[in-house]
Amino acid sequence: AFGVIADIQFADAEDGHDFGGCRRRYYRHSLRLLREAVRAWADESPPVDFVLQLGDSIDGQNVRRGEAESALQQVLAVLGELSVPVHHAWGNHELYNFSRARLVQSGLYSRPAGGSDGPPDSECHAYHCSPAPRLRLVVLDTYDVSTLGTDPGSPRYQESLRVLREKNPNDDLNSPAGLKEPYFVAFNGGFSQAQLDWFDEVLKFSDENQEKVIVMGHVPIHPYASNGVCLAWNYEAALAVIHSHRCVVCVLAGHLHDGAYCLDSHGVHHLTLEGVIETPPETNAFGTIYVYEDKMILKGRGRIPDRVMHF
Repeated sequence: AFGVIADIQFADAEDGHDFGGCRRRYYRHSLRLLREAVRAWADESPPVDFVLQLGDSIDGQNVRRGEAESALQQVLAVLGELSVPVHHAWGNHELYNFSRARLVQSGLYSRPAGGSDGPPDSECHAYHCSPAPRLRLVVLDTYDVSTLGTDPGSPRYQESLRVLREKNPNDDLNSPAGLKEPYFVAFNGGFSQAQLDWFDEVLKFSDENQEKVIVMGHVPIHPYASNGVCLAWNYEAALAVIHSHRCVVCVLAGHLHDGAYCLDSHGVHHLTLEGVIETPPETNAFGTIYVYEDKMILKGRGRIPDRVMHF
């Protein structure tokens, strides 16, 4: 069993609204909801084996307030009360607050030491591990190609900006207005070829060893597990890798605060988790997933519905 939670976006700030001005965001309460989730996972019997934090642990406004470090430490302190590993995805809000180089040095860098479990690029926060026999977890970096958190003089930034501008002529690169492919916005990102090649090798190994694979990343990689905007730039390339293997059973993502779900044409479950940040204080948004030989059962709390996902 393992815990799942997404888009905590904590800030020590009064409630606000989303960029459209119509969705309430409960910045301060999100830490209390995380604390409730941690208590619930600790009380599970048997306890969960690990927790997946699907990205956007703190809100982007922290950097303007000079509170990025303090906000992150508060979130990590609550998660640190767990006696099990926490695997972190990096979201756009992490990259609003910190450079990639800084995140590598932070408590959000959950890639194992030594580097052999991830791509050669140590700033790419992708890795894999086996939390149980015949089960593999793959953490993808959905901002490997992105203008966020990267030095504007760097090749990574220049290439990412080229990809983005090719598809998005808007003055505001966060605006999908008029785009044929509305997911080419700056708050999304994509996968480098190096990460995709590495991902392919990991899945080849899992195929050969009859493993089931759970994939996690911040940005959804299937349009039906998305609203059409919150979607990785080159999601089709990531799906092509998954669909060329038999081992992947589920892809978990955040980013879209409404949540979404689909079972794709190859029998892979795509589950996008509802975000804590837009969850009223009297409810919650987290879950526990129980893994069996032939299925996964999500026991959701608050806004997150229960779900059975057969393999």
